Amino acid sequence: MKIIIAGAGAMGSRFGLMLHQAGNEVTLVDGWQDHVKAIKENGLKANFNGEEVTAHLAIEWQQELSSLKTETELVVLFTKAMQLDQMLQDIQPVLSENTKVLCLLNGIGHEDIIASYVPEQNIFIGNTMWTAGIEGPGRVKLFGEGSVELQNFAKGQEEAAIELAKILSQAGLNAKYSDNILYSIYRKACVNGTMNGLCTILDTNMAGFGATKFADEMVTKIVNEFAEIAAQEEVFLDVEEVIAHIETCFDPELIGLHYPSMYQDLIKHNRLTEIDYINGAVSRKGKKYHVPTPYCDFLTQLIHSKEEILHAQ
Repeated sequence: MKIIIAGAGAMGSRFGLMLHQAGNEVTLVDGWQDHVKAIKENGLKANFNGEEVTAHLAIEWQQELSSLKTETELVVLFTKAMQLDQMLQDIQPVLSENTKVLCLLNGIGHEDIIASYVPEQNIFIGNTMWTAGIEGPGRVKLFGEGSVELQNFAKGQEEAAIELAKILSQAGLNAKYSDNILYSIYRKACVNGTMNGLCTILDTNMAGFGATKFADEMVTKIVNEFAEIAAQEEVFLDVEEVIAHIETCFDPELIGLHYPSMYQDLIKHNRLTEIDYINGAVSRKGKKYHVPTPYCDFLTQLIHSKEEILHAQ
């Protein structure tokens, strides 16, 4: 299958590498010029569960796609949430009326932006529990196991969604079709809404945060705010199950030693974060629905304050 990974950071590189290894024709697209240059010259280098791997994938700078001649069958969106609109503008030259677009971004509500650029019948939304880290231009660290859930955005595209899940699973990405993806997206957003912001503010990995005596209380408060907002949209989370799921992230034998993507962005790479599309989205929806969200409000303010202090770009 001819696939473009739009946003070739840590997660995009993981999916691109695994789809490439499964025999698909993969092109990475990214806006980080040093990253693009490194992969063009030396291939994508990955520590893949302890094994050093180099994959020579095609990669293009997203602002120079007009010369890319390819009949893209699938675009997987992995750009940062705040960069989504620009990426969708830049990839227009490679989209056809038959190109399927799968959004696996963290956060809530991305389908509204995508629908401005892509016919609804071509939009598929999902989430992933895979992890990845970027160690520098052209180099990533991939470890652990994960999964993907996805669903068609428009009715009548269920078979197409099932086929996409099959293609991802053939690459070892453990994908499955969901008939209630909004539940899964909110459930994943709870993981991001706790682990990302809190680990970033506290300057620790997930195991370190989980070892603190206040971890359970903070996680519970934030998850309850997400659940109250989700209920306003007729998505009813099993709060106890979600909290138990989040707390498995504390285990250093699983993924507890992982530093979440927001930490990597802000602390390691001095980049602006996706907080407005995670806890910030809950804060905005709280105002819309007249539901108090004090923990999400405060955590959003803390992350933005840290961005200012660090002069993140």
